[in-house]
Amino acid sequence: MTRVPVAPEMLRWACERSGRDLEELAHRVPQIHAWVRGERQPTFKQLEKLATATRTPFGFLFLAEPPEERLPVPDFRTVGGAFQVRPSPDLLDTVHGMQRRQEWLRECLIDSGVEPLSFAGSARLTDVPASVGREMRRALGLDDGWATGVSTWQDAVRDLRRAIEQVGVMAVINGVVGNNTSRKLSVEEFRGFALSDRYAPLIFVNGADAKSAQMFTLAHELAHVWLGAEGLSGFESLLPGGSAVEDWCNAAAAELLVPVEELKARWQEVKRGPQPFETLARAFKVSPVVAARRALDLSLVDRDAFRDFYTGYVKRDRAGGPSSIGGNFYNNQNTRVGELFASHVLRAAMEGRIGFKEAYDLTGLRGGTFRKYARRLGVNLP
Repeated sequence: MTRVPVAPEMLRWACERSGRDLEELAHRVPQIHAWVRGERQPTFKQLEKLATATRTPFGFLFLAEPPEERLPVPDFRTVGGAFQVRPSPDLLDTVHGMQRRQEWLRECLIDSGVEPLSFAGSARLTDVPASVGREMRRALGLDDGWATGVSTWQDAVRDLRRAIEQVGVMAVINGVVGNNTSRKLSVEEFRGFALSDRYAPLIFVNGADAKSAQMFTLAHELAHVWLGAEGLSGFESLLPGGSAVEDWCNAAAAELLVPVEELKARWQEVKRGPQPFETLARAFKVSPVVAARRALDLSLVDRDAFRDFYTGYVKRDRAGGPSSIGGNFYNNQNTRVGELFASHVLRAAMEGRIGFKEAYDLTGLRGGTFRKYARRLGVNLP
């Protein structure tokens, strides 16, 4: 049986990269301890199994030393040069997958003679973010008070995502890598990211997050598109003092979702109530933290009141446990793939510009599943 020489350092790196320890991996790959100690070498099939278990590109295991894997987009998750942890395989695979999707659609649109989106990259950090937030709301066709007329946060997320896609921005919401439910994305690692482009901008929202948080992430990443500043976002606390780009995008998103005039009018009604921020959150379909931060920015409450509320809210929120990921598979594809992207892929496949194998790879769907999803979009494939 042929053995494959692999440096123990690469095996340890693959384990660390996956976020799993050797004992956990030993349940799936019992020989791993002997490999790491250099007592034995794995077979080709055993090494393939380890690559799958650690979600490591197979070819990486043959390198002489571990590669430095960097995010292909700027990282806005930390402030002031704080230490940034190694990106997980799930995050890297998600970003790379969305980049491939963007590159394909960009070429498709350019080949079709489509004009670039006028708003993509139109804003500057010197612009007043609230003014840009109002511009974003007008571009999306959202009337003042639109969120109040929507029953649930889930419906509000759906309507906002659709409005974003209708202006030409791919808006993807997914809590797992592709359709692999065993690879759940971590909210602690990131909330969303934006890939800027004048033809095919894309925003990604971590669907493992609460619906109220997804609302703000959609708006925040859309502000990144307006600014033409792609990158990964975390904004876990929304506490004052972030980076210039993140603070600007937060302010623009806040005006889009919680317009200043509407908030001031409602504040007079709710400020003496027992839970003013929760009441505002229900009206605007955002999280109570967003509502509280908006009140702070408008000097409706002071910083001490905001911090007291925030500290208590985070404790209650964490005690409630993580959000669940589920739902109807085909309904999920509307957010994981998106009608904007899927319609172009389907059209290209029907016209013979791409083969069905490429269409499967682009959408992450296969065979009958791909055809059934196409029918749900009103396309009957031959």
